[in-house]
Amino acid sequence: MIAGLYLSAAHKSSGKTTVAVGLCAALSARGLIVQPYKKGPDYIDPLWLTKAAGRPCYNLDFHTMETEEIDNCFRTEAVGADILVVEGNKGLFDGVAVDGSNSNAALAHQLKTPVVLVLDAKGVSRGVAPLVLGYRHFDPSLSIAGVILNRVASARHEAKLRAVLETYTDVPVLGAVRESLDFTITERHLGLVPSGEWGGADVLIARLARAIEDSVDVTALAALEVGSQCGSDRAPTRPAPQNLRLGIARDAAFSFYYPGDLAALERLGAELVFFDTLHDPCIPAVDALFIGGGFPETQAPLLSANVSMRASIRAAIENGLPAYAECGGLMYLSQSLTWHEQTYPMAGVVPGRVVMEERPVGHGYMVLRPTAAHPWAWGAPRTESPMPAHEFHYSRLVDLGPQAQFAFTVERGHGIDGHYDGLIYKNLVAQYAHLRDVKACPWTERFVNFVAHCRGRLHEASRVDGKEREPCENSL
Repeated sequence: MIAGLYLSAAHKSSGKTTVAVGLCAALSARGLIVQPYKKGPDYIDPLWLTKAAGRPCYNLDFHTMETEEIDNCFRTEAVGADILVVEGNKGLFDGVAVDGSNSNAALAHQLKTPVVLVLDAKGVSRGVAPLVLGYRHFDPSLSIAGVILNRVASARHEAKLRAVLETYTDVPVLGAVRESLDFTITERHLGLVPSGEWGGADVLIARLARAIEDSVDVTALAALEVGSQCGSDRAPTRPAPQNLRLGIARDAAFSFYYPGDLAALERLGAELVFFDTLHDPCIPAVDALFIGGGFPETQAPLLSANVSMRASIRAAIENGLPAYAECGGLMYLSQSLTWHEQTYPMAGVVPGRVVMEERPVGHGYMVLRPTAAHPWAWGAPRTESPMPAHEFHYSRLVDLGPQAQFAFTVERGHGIDGHYDGLIYKNLVAQYAHLRDVKACPWTERFVNFVAHCRGRLHEASRVDGKEREPCENSL
């Protein structure tokens, strides 16, 4: 058996992520190797958990992954770890399905992990007992190992909460964290501010670790065990048939990448070359570009001011360099970005303008079906199964014009216009959807194969005197 637990809550915004980050850091400070996981399609919380644990955080998601894939990810990423920490999303029994089949409780059952509830105790006293009893008895088969009381006002408040829970329930109190502004991670329109944008992230994580060590029974949590077998050897990896350089934008503006996807690209023979769109003068010498999601709106002045980088990206894509952009990457490749009544010139590749709205334009799970125009050859015939994806954006792409070509029709979600996503321009696909390399969406292999094909065509074209580079034909 291996140590592990599932941190959940009664509802979102209970301080669960703050506790999870502090716990991962506290366990690491004790010399334990911590493997973090996050339920659902999330980038921001995993960035904080990765920084706190010192190991990449992996997402476990019922929408994009099959049951076996979740089990394999949970088991194989546990190799070398001493303790596994899974952070849930929203409340313990929340989920899209009415029967709870994709809830946190369902995932905890599947992973055989004991649940620790983080309860927001602000303004609560005796009422904590019926809350815990309700969760305890709603699914008696679920192992709730204890609760951590969060946002506790005082020693008197803590004593009252402990007395109530000891009197009316059999669920132990494993900690009580005082409310403090010193423990707050700032939130904004898409959730928490990513750790890469937070200048004092390391200091805050160390502060959270001390708070958890002082107010939570970390020893008891470290003694909890996962019921399933973990730490098995990894399955054989796919061969690496290609030898190409893939430029990936990674900085304060663009940080939304799944670690499993980056690993898959490397297994396929891609050398990952990271570059900074805010400070580097131009893109490196690469065979393709991948610009993921992030917060280009908060970095818009710096992105716009880096004129040489914008020109470098525009020239490369115009000359046929394969490129893939998701959400924030799509926004950056547009003509301009307008936010808070300020308009900033962007890379000028995508024939449209981005406008930030006050409310989400697209939010949640997506289902996409590739069109015949998709340049990555998504199988033959083109009627293959639809693909799972997700989106979360406050921006809208406007003024595209009637000539736009799209790589996907949207069967669920919003995408670019409610009907289509994946704008195609030369060898670029730019979309609001976030893809994940899973069985139902093997995008990394198809993209790498496309890049390799394009590289051959572009090199062939460059050897012909006086011939301008042309986009790759969709004829894989």
